[in-house]
Amino acid sequence: MAEYDFERCNVLLVEDNDYVRNTFEDMLRQFRFGRIATASNGEEAIDYMRTMGGAAGGIDMVFSDLVMTPINGLLLLRWVRAAKDSPNRMLPFMMISGAADQGFVNSARDLGVTEFVAKPFSVTSVYERILEVVDYPRQFITTQQYFGPDRRRRKEPAPGSGEQREKSESDVVVVYSADKIVKPQTPSDVWYWKLPNSLKEKVAGGFSGGNVKGELPMDLIEQAEKELERAALDFTKWALEYLSKLSDLCTEALMEPGRRSTHFDEIHTLALELRGQGGTFGYPLITTVGKMLYDSTGEGCREDDKAVEIAKCHIDSMRAIIREKVGGDGGKIGQQLIKGLRMSIEKVDTVG
Repeated sequence: MAEYDFERCNVLLVEDNDYVRNTFEDMLRQFRFGRIATASNGEEAIDYMRTMGGAAGGIDMVFSDLVMTPINGLLLLRWVRAAKDSPNRMLPFMMISGAADQGFVNSARDLGVTEFVAKPFSVTSVYERILEVVDYPRQFITTQQYFGPDRRRRKEPAPGSGEQREKSESDVVVVYSADKIVKPQTPSDVWYWKLPNSLKEKVAGGFSGGNVKGELPMDLIEQAEKELERAALDFTKWALEYLSKLSDLCTEALMEPGRRSTHFDEIHTLALELRGQGGTFGYPLITTVGKMLYDSTGEGCREDDKAVEIAKCHIDSMRAIIREKVGGDGGKIGQQLIKGLRMSIEKVDTVG
């Protein structure tokens, strides 16, 4: 097993949550990436890549959150893959989000994402995806409807998927240069891109062929785990600030019923943040309750007074988890908290 060195690799990290962005950046530093550029949303990321110019300014990989404004991770991915002024349309792109529902995953896949990491993330989950990108880069494909890494990880389609079997090279046009990327002329045309594994060349000291795989020194992984544990010590402060914002939104929703759609949109977004981060920092019950709140405040949700009270029930449960320092699954206490939350919701629904 070769020993990889990421010092020659540069990455762009796009994340709108300051706390999460700093934590993720610290983890990447423990992996010893050479340069880590950061942006707080897709708009800043695009401006950065345009400014840096050729080959995305030497960027070798993008890590991006999904839910951001004014330009989210999906729109950023679309720009990287399709825009004429994208410096590198084949840039490895890793989407990281608490919104890892099938619809979001499928949208990212269809836009050409390289890997998708669900929040809550761990050092291991991120590290394994990075190795996947280095050791098993998916072949890029061009059709009239799609450009990006091969969306099929298996040579044969899954039963009932409706996808065709993998084409052999005799059925496609094989391209060996990325100098010019254009769409095929007919719907049946498929292009396979056969390019050197430049990312592996960098991390493996110039070697990219054969079946040799690599890894980082174990002490770097262990140190990254320790850094993430230290970051978890600040999670309760961050979480309580978000819970305070949620409480304020509930109060405003009761006072301004005409603006409830806006309030519930904001509650939905904050619930996503709590859903995504709780498990990362040792509070998976926050992720559980955050997902319950997220699911109940999505598009088309009810917006009456009872809905506001139900949101308050979720907030109270998360406050109790933080106050009692209920880490892990919480055991019997955790079960009681979730049971109490469900009973509170049922009580609100049945009163009046």
